[in-house]
Amino acid sequence: MKRQKRDKLTRAHAKGYQAGISGRSKEICPFQASDARSQWLGGWREAMEDRQLGMTVR
Repeated sequence: MKRQKRDKLTRAHAKGYQAGISGRSKEICPFQASDARSQWLGGWREAMEDRQLGMTVR
């Protein structure tokens, strides 16, 4: 049985979250399409909030 790929926008959000939680700059966003870029930045912002609350894994 084949696995379904995750939705591209969900994947963009998750990748943005991973970049943010690891302390990377939002300038490294790899997406050009506005929808995917917006999701990536949303994930990045969410990760930054989590980092401020001390939710980082070291």
